[in-house]
Amino acid sequence: MQTEKTDVLVIGAGPAGTVAGAIVNKAGYKVRVVEKMKFPRFVIGESLLPRCMEALEEAELLDSVLEQSFQRKTGAKFVRDGVICDYSFSDQFTDGWDHAYQVTRADFDKALADGLEAKGVPIDYETTVTAIKFNDDGSSVTTITDAQGDEKQIEAKFIIDGSGYGRVIPRLFGLDKPSNLPPRKAVFVHTKDVNRQMDDEPDRITIVVHKPDIWVWIIPFATGITSVGFVGDPAFFEKYSGSPEEIMRSLIADEPYIAERMKGIEYLWEPRVLQSWSATTEKFFGNGFVLTGNVTEFLDPVFSSGVTLATVSSQIAGKLVVRQLQGEKVDWEKEYTEVMMQGVNTFRSYVMGWYDTTLHTIFFAKDQNPDIKKMICSVLAGYVWDTDNTYVREHDTALKKLAKTIKLRDSIEYINNGFKEKG
Repeated sequence: MQTEKTDVLVIGAGPAGTVAGAIVNKAGYKVRVVEKMKFPRFVIGESLLPRCMEALEEAELLDSVLEQSFQRKTGAKFVRDGVICDYSFSDQFTDGWDHAYQVTRADFDKALADGLEAKGVPIDYETTVTAIKFNDDGSSVTTITDAQGDEKQIEAKFIIDGSGYGRVIPRLFGLDKPSNLPPRKAVFVHTKDVNRQMDDEPDRITIVVHKPDIWVWIIPFATGITSVGFVGDPAFFEKYSGSPEEIMRSLIADEPYIAERMKGIEYLWEPRVLQSWSATTEKFFGNGFVLTGNVTEFLDPVFSSGVTLATVSSQIAGKLVVRQLQGEKVDWEKEYTEVMMQGVNTFRSYVMGWYDTTLHTIFFAKDQNPDIKKMICSVLAGYVWDTDNTYVREHDTALKKLAKTIKLRDSIEYINNGFKEKG
C-alpha cells in the first residue's frame, strides 16, 4: 500500500479544516487535507458572525472570501407579532468587526478550500478516512480510500479533525455522546426573492418568532436569492402534509411576516429537511489529535454559531498545534477545551434562553437599556469569549435575571396604569 508523509493531516475541507490548515501551513509545516465530499457541495450555516472574520483574517483566507462579493451583513433583526428588535453590530460592547457576510455555503466553502490550495496545501476530495492508528508519541497512520476505491496511508505527526457532521475521530474511537439540547427539525429552501424590498432587510439575518418554540430564518444573499427555514419541535411539522414544496408553501402561508412576500415565488430546489443535529463528544483532544468545529459540539442554527465556533476553534487549535510541533508543552485542557467551552456554553445559554422564551422577553421589551443591549449584541456578533461582558461572563444567570426584572417592571406599570384608569 502506498504511504505518504506529512506533518499535519487535516480531515475535512470546510471552514474548520481550511482555517486550521492555513494557520499550520503559514508556520512552515507540511499540511495535507482529505475531504469526503466533492466541492462545491451544499450545507447550511449561511449567516456568518463578525468574530469569525478575525479567524479568516489570521488564516490569510479573508481575501478569498471578499473576492466572492457576498452580501454584507451588519446586524440581526428579530420579529414577533409585528414588533421588531434590531441589533446593529456597529453598536456592540466588544471592540471588533462590525460586519460579516451572508453566504451561499457551497461558494463560501469552495472559496476557502481554493484559497488553501493556492497556498500549496493539497486537498484530496472524495476521499474517506477508514482507519487511524495512533502511536505512543502521538504520530499516526491513517488509511484513506479515494473515489476509485484505491487505498493508501498517510503518516502524520498530528491530526486535526475538522470533519463536521462526519465526526470521523469521534465515530472511529467511540467518543460521541448525546447533547443536552432537545431534538429539533428544520425545513428550508432557497427562493428567488423578487419582493425583497418589502421588508428592507438584505443587510442582516431576520429571525421571526412563528410560535413560542418555532422560528423562521430569512437570509438574503447578494444574488437576489434568499434562504428561508422553519425550525422547532419536530411534532409541530406533523400537521403539514403533501410534497416537500407543498409543506413549505403551507408553512410560509401561515407566517404573516413573509406570507405576501414569498407567495407563489420560485423555489430553486425542493425544500429539504434536517433534524436531530445537536451533538457533542467526550473530549476535544487526545494524544496526537484535536477536534475542531462541529466535531466538538454543534448546538443549533438560531444564533448562527456554527461557522464561528468552527473557525475560532480551528484558529486556536492551529496555533496550539504549531507550538507543539515546535517542541513547546501545550496544556490542551486549559488552552483549548476550557477556552472553547467558554464560547460553547455562552452560546448554549442563549440557545436555551431563546427556546424557553427568556430572550423573547428581553428582545421585545419596551425601553431597553442601551448598555445591556450593546452587551447582548456582542454575543450575537460572536464575541462569546469577552468575559469583560457581563452577559458573557454570567451567561448562565444574567439573562434570567434580566427577563425577571423586565417582567416585574411591566407588571408594576400594568398595575399603575390600572389605578390611573380607575382614578
